[in-house]
Amino acid sequence: MFSRSIKAALVAAMCLAGPVPAAASDLGAAIVGGIIGGAIVHGANKPKKRYYKSTSSRRTSGVSSAQREENRMTQTALNYFGFNAGGADGVMGSRSRAAVSQYQAHMGWPATGHIQSHEREMLHSFYSRAQVGGPEVVKAMQRNPQGVRSLLTAWRDERMGITGSRSGTGYAGLPMEVSDVVDEIADSSEPSAEQLLQRAGFIQMADLNADGRNDYVIDTSVTGSSFWCGQSQCAVMVFASGPNGYARNDFRYARNAQLTNTASPAMFQCHQAVCSMDDPLSGGDVQMAAAPAPAPSVPIAPPVAATPAPATSLAALPMAGAAPADQPSLASYCSKVSLLTTSNGGYVTAASMTDPDLALSEQFCLTRTYAIAQGEEMVKAVQGMTEAQVEAQCDSFGPALAPYIEMLSDTPAAQVVPQVQKFVLGANMTVEQLQGTGAICLYTGYRRDKMDVALGAALLLTGAGQTPYAELVGHHLAQGFGVERSDAQAEGWYELALSALDGGATPVFVPGQPERAELLRAALSGESAGLTPVPAPQTTALPSFSLK
Repeated sequence: MFSRSIKAALVAAMCLAGPVPAAASDLGAAIVGGIIGGAIVHGANKPKKRYYKSTSSRRTSGVSSAQREENRMTQTALNYFGFNAGGADGVMGSRSRAAVSQYQAHMGWPATGHIQSHEREMLHSFYSRAQVGGPEVVKAMQRNPQGVRSLLTAWRDERMGITGSRSGTGYAGLPMEVSDVVDEIADSSEPSAEQLLQRAGFIQMADLNADGRNDYVIDTSVTGSSFWCGQSQCAVMVFASGPNGYARNDFRYARNAQLTNTASPAMFQCHQAVCSMDDPLSGGDVQMAAAPAPAPSVPIAPPVAATPAPATSLAALPMAGAAPADQPSLASYCSKVSLLTTSNGGYVTAASMTDPDLALSEQFCLTRTYAIAQGEEMVKAVQGMTEAQVEAQCDSFGPALAPYIEMLSDTPAAQVVPQVQKFVLGANMTVEQLQGTGAICLYTGYRRDKMDVALGAALLLTGAGQTPYAELVGHHLAQGFGVERSDAQAEGWYELALSALDGGATPVFVPGQPERAELLRAALSGESAGLTPVPAPQTTALPSFSLK
């Protein structure tokens, strides 16, 4: 008995003498991938902490590191969509639960404050999709009273296959009814929807019913499609604004023998959403080919109010312009350049250069390859979107930035860049989002040989602060891909990129080769020991053979 008492006393004394240290380490935060200005990866291992046992009771959260990181992602997404969850500390406290309740109520779910697995998955997926940016996100920020929060229900309905609640705007801010018809025409004609939108006269705007809102005239005579515009008649669609959105009025007008006349807003008179057409050839009203489409069951928000254009105005969309015919393929061009590079034993250097054009062409194709490789890795990190969906988002960059692309051939870089920067400032997206979106769309543009997308993305990146991308704009101007060739204007963009590198900017292409700047400078100035005059190539028609 005495022995047991001594042992008990010794044990008690040891407990009172001091705590016994016990080493413990946190496994670290899980990696959260997102596309914000590129594939930015958040998460780092937490420093080790030392805990001590105590006789007093110790309260623990009981939340694993992985769960805490998932909570941080949830809080970050809630804050992005306007549900104030406070700081993203990984602890779902009262403020975070209130934000969850608001999110659940917005989505039409029971507002319990405790997020369910499917609710969390949808929130995280839509947050990652929003970080890709693109015109859909920009339009939601600029035009919808709920901002990016409106994307939650729109993308929810898209995932669930609900099509009856479409509202808002489509291509380049067009009403959805107009965008749907653009797709309808593109499905049965050679040009794509984006190419049609770039054709002058395809869509014209005017206030036809004097209600202070733009109405739209779609003329199919510029499509080149015999389905929509034959030898004697062409289809034209008029969209007049009404209390429930835009109503479609279909007409056909007779073409003259020379096939020169086209439709114009002056040919139509509208009362509310019902229109009639005065045929300039016959001098009388033309019957509608089809009754106006019924108004959608869900009211569609009108576009931002604009100053009404007179009925005789041929005001075109901001991105309107003659579509370039038979655009050369940069992919094919780079294949030939690669063949020359191989036959010459490697890339041209500043010391070995004899042909500045070949040197610049090699660097153009090198930057294209680098942009494709970089963007491909970024696209893999995009969550909640397929590559086809990413491409669809990026395809709208060409039309969105077309006004600035049109300036390139005759406007100095010093005047174009500030205009692009204004576009960037008005985009209501973070710089990181813009840079990430630009890099991804640069990849999709080059990979699919879509020069308007690639060139628009290069301009966006330059305007968003990554000035070394101006080199790409210089290459496009020097070689004439996606824009009319202009050596004089190209030089300004090259100098813009080189000046940024001289000022300490981080290279965006092949950062391990700092001698690239020296090579570009030598090619632009012609200062090379081995440089000899190169005769200008003669334009001749070469035979073409098809091999089986």
